Amino acid sequence: MLENMKGAIFDLDGVIVDTAKYHYLAWKALADRLGFEFTEAHNERLKGVSRVESLRILLEIGGVEVDEAAFNEMAESKNNEYVASIAKLQPEEILPGARAYLQQLRSKGVKIALGSASKNAEFILSKLEITDLFDAVIDGNKVSKAKPDPEVFVSASVALGLDPKDCVVFEDAEAGVQAGKAAGSKVVGIGSPDILKEADLVISGLDVLAG
Repeated sequence: MLENMKGAIFDLDGVIVDTAKYHYLAWKALADRLGFEFTEAHNERLKGVSRVESLRILLEIGGVEVDEAAFNEMAESKNNEYVASIAKLQPEEILPGARAYLQQLRSKGVKIALGSASKNAEFILSKLEITDLFDAVIDGNKVSKAKPDPEVFVSASVALGLDPKDCVVFEDAEAGVQAGKAAGSKVVGIGSPDILKEADLVISGLDVLAG
C-alpha cells in the first residue's frame, strides 16, 4: 500500500511533532483552576479531537457546567496558553524520521497533505521549518466536523486532486484512524497496536519508514 500510494496525508500532533504535551499542560492548568484533577489518562480522550469538543469532554470529566460565554472564554484561555508554549518550538523538535520521510516521499513524486484538527497547524509547520514539504494543509480552520468524521481527510484528498482511496493516512489517534478508514483511505497507525487495531499497519514512528 505504501508503494502504490499517490498521496500521503499526515496528522500533526503525535505524528510530525509532539505538541500533545503542550495541549495536556494547558488543559491541566484549566482543570486546576476549576478545581479538579485532569490526568494523562483523561487526556487520551482528547487526542485528535477539536478544541471545542475537547473542552466539552474536560468539563464532563470534572462534572462542571458553564454557560456559553464562560465556555468560549475557557476555550480561548486554553488556546492562548497553548500558543504561548508552541511559540517556543524549535525545528529540532520534529519527531524522529518525520522530515526524512516527507523528503523521501517528495522525491518519489507522492503528493503530501496535512490533515489535522489543530487550528494552529500552519504556525507549527512554520516553526518546524517544513511548510514547503506540504502540497496542502487542511486544518481546524478549514473543516467543521471533528474526527472520527472523515471530512478532514476527504478535504485533504480533494486538495491534492486525488481520490481518498489513492491516499494513505498517517495517524496516532483512534478517532483519526476511524476517520481515515471512513474516508476510504488505507491507514498507518503510529503508536500502540492495541489502541490502533483498526489501522492497516501500525508502526512506532516515521523513523521506521525513513530510508
